[in-house]
Amino acid sequence: MPAERIDTLVIGGGQAGLVMSYRLKQRGIAHLVLERARIAERWRSERWDGLKFQFPNWSVQLPDFAFPHTDPDAFASTGEIVDFLDAFAAFVAPPIRSGVEVISLKRGNDGFIAMTPGGIIKASNVVVATGPYQRAVAPDLLRGHPVFQVHASGYRNPGQLPSGAVLVVGAGASGAQIADELNRAGRRVFLAVGQHTRMPRRYRGRDLTWWFAALRLFDMTAEQRGPIRVNPSITGAYGGYTIDFRRFAADGVTLLGRVQTARDGVLDIAPGLAGSIAAGDVYYAGFLDMLDAHVEQHGLHLPDDPAARAVLADPPCLIDPIRRLDLGQEKIHAVVWATGYGVDFSWIDLPVRNGDGEPLHRDGISEVPGLYFLGLPYLSKLYSAFLSGVGDDAAVLADHIAARR
Repeated sequence: MPAERIDTLVIGGGQAGLVMSYRLKQRGIAHLVLERARIAERWRSERWDGLKFQFPNWSVQLPDFAFPHTDPDAFASTGEIVDFLDAFAAFVAPPIRSGVEVISLKRGNDGFIAMTPGGIIKASNVVVATGPYQRAVAPDLLRGHPVFQVHASGYRNPGQLPSGAVLVVGAGASGAQIADELNRAGRRVFLAVGQHTRMPRRYRGRDLTWWFAALRLFDMTAEQRGPIRVNPSITGAYGGYTIDFRRFAADGVTLLGRVQTARDGVLDIAPGLAGSIAAGDVYYAGFLDMLDAHVEQHGLHLPDDPAARAVLADPPCLIDPIRRLDLGQEKIHAVVWATGYGVDFSWIDLPVRNGDGEPLHRDGISEVPGLYFLGLPYLSKLYSAFLSGVGDDAAVLADHIAARR
């Protein structure tokens, strides 16, 4: 079978791939989008039922396509985001083939060669738009133990888990939301908390998203963000609220430190829980100070918010932290690993990855002429992986591709 030829190949049919197609269409560049499953597959199959988007409705948009809503300050459900992406796909009408996985990508004599189960596709340009959530990361501490285990990407709802207590490992946005959901469902919950970044959901009458825009934090580059590499613990669930782990404890969640090792269902818990909570508090207070300084500097008339700085008393699990957790003794029958994701570009047979497997690029443009990346965190700025930010990066890449012609 002869190889198919296309000017530009876009790999991935999520938000990044769809937006890339839109930008290429605007410039009259012939292209093809390949999606391994369905459009927005990870939104469809790797999100839990009660997940709420972390950004308020008023801020959600794609290029020339606003998010429809009746309440600007509410937070969309997973289903609403999927419907939005489906509607955007209908608006763009991309030349897309779903159910086609790219098995390998390599350099040919006159461009790139993408191998698929159906044959070879040759392209002068390739945009890898597979997103940042390609590989669920979970430690192998409980291999062989009969406890039910699931990564956050496979968690759906409390009813999915066996009866009994639940251990949630990881207190980022996903772990915190899942732990809260389980606790509200009447489950006994243990939450392992490590390094985290606390931020307010709202402050002085404005949502965190408003503050990020006002302070131009969405424009922050990877070089400007400093040593902090932990995504903030924020949530849009239950109307959106500021995550406070002391409040979680007051509501019945047992806080733990970082899980170190496990043997026969007994987990060793690292010291330092109090230090992690204190560090989160320091970051949170410093962030509020920065917002207050912005209000004063610009003479904004925003109400004071002393409640945002209130600190609850330390709970018993913080004063006398657990250092050894016996799953059987505590009747913990399920573990949810909210331990994040990694990328997987092993199928790209080109020198474009560092020692950690991360792609090498500058603003999405790799050193291999004609090869691009899109939709990754801090591709060019903080907002690069967000619905509202991917369009700017896609426009830059589309211009670069057009210039190569």
